[in-house]
Amino acid sequence: MKDHLVKAVADGVRVHAAITTNLVNEAVSRHECYPVAAAALGRTMTGALLMAANLKNKECTIKFNGNGPLGSVVADANPEGFVRGYIANPHVNLPLNEKGKLDVGGGVGQGILSVTRFTGLKDPITGSCEIVSGEIAEDLTNYLYTSEQTPSSVGLGVLVNPDLKVAAAGGFILQLLPDTTEETLTKLENNLAKIRPVSTMVKDGLDARGIIAKLLQGFDKVDYLTTTDLAFKCQCSKERIEDVLISLNEHDLKSLVDDGHAEVCCHFCGEKYQFNKDELTAIYNVSQKFKDNKANN
Repeated sequence: MKDHLVKAVADGVRVHAAITTNLVNEAVSRHECYPVAAAALGRTMTGALLMAANLKNKECTIKFNGNGPLGSVVADANPEGFVRGYIANPHVNLPLNEKGKLDVGGGVGQGILSVTRFTGLKDPITGSCEIVSGEIAEDLTNYLYTSEQTPSSVGLGVLVNPDLKVAAAGGFILQLLPDTTEETLTKLENNLAKIRPVSTMVKDGLDARGIIAKLLQGFDKVDYLTTTDLAFKCQCSKERIEDVLISLNEHDLKSLVDDGHAEVCCHFCGEKYQFNKDELTAIYNVSQKFKDNKANN
């Protein structure tokens, strides 16, 4: 099944649901994640895609900065369906939690969840709150309510096989609209109480529309609005890395030139960029010209 995201609305509620198995698999492979890290990164990337689907966003960045062994977990996504992400410590092994599940909460720990929305205005909008469980979905639900005053329910799931391949991944965000009635709220609560885990539904073959149908069971009319293809895509390039190298201080850049070789690895996708002595010398010369021009002005 191709990765995709579907938007829908019904009486007093809107839902975004996504299937993200392939893109999570790519991220897990690129970062060589162990199971707990794979679940944390996959859930965060899926959550970022669901939150970025709001048309007001140009991009959405989610960052879990916890004190657990996984370290920071970050994902960038945009409304076009592209996402990238990284995790500070992908090689973390933890015993299963008391429910017999991957202990993502223990891996993330306590700390701060921040969400930055790039809306096209001069400055991005960043909100934050304390991490309540580290299980990602519960934290995003809490963030949307406390920081953006949007009553929501977030469900995220990543199923990791023993061979470290992702068998199923996906999620949903369900949000109440201003005209939500008590009858609608009761229906939603009943449906959420009996719905199966997201990873189970995806593993059993449900697509995003199928997940939405489960969430909105009993509603007279569900309007399915748009379907967007999803993919892992990083924004890095050799040209962007050159810009980063140019910004280094003179001593560090001169040291690279003297070494005659540099390898720069993108922490979002793991892509490695090689620079030989001639390339580094050219970058150094550009850096010096830039600094001279700045000093003269």
